[in-house]
Amino acid sequence: MPERELKAARKAAQRTSDAAAREAAVLAGVSKAMMRVYAEQFGREPARAHSHYVGNDAIACFLRGTLTRAERRLSTLDEHQRLRDMRMLFQYSAEDEFRSAIEGITGRRVVAFISGIDTHSDIASEIFMLEPADAA
Repeated sequence: MPERELKAARKAAQRTSDAAAREAAVLAGVSKAMMRVYAEQFGREPARAHSHYVGNDAIACFLRGTLTRAERRLSTLDEHQRLRDMRMLFQYSAEDEFRSAIEGITGRRVVAFISGIDTHSDIASEIFMLEPADAA
């Protein structure tokens, strides 16, 4: 391989590596922020959180072990709909906190926020649609 092509390939690899490191840092920041917001809203952190880009303009964060002791009790009583309704009320009452955390980390406006929970398996999801990067 000619020297010039080799240098170009190294530069391209470095740019890819830098972009991947930035993306990983953003996603780690999102997971930490969701843990913090959950702790503030429910009095305890989830057991685990992991975040992923979904295309270029969305981030999904999945959280495990989010139910409080009282919520787990409702689950054992098969009060899943009541539990979902109660959780969604709290989630959307904190929508500004969720949005501002993501906007601060990504530098992009959140155009849609979608929250959900599976009360049987105690897995929650927070999905954020971001303003397209070229519009930010």
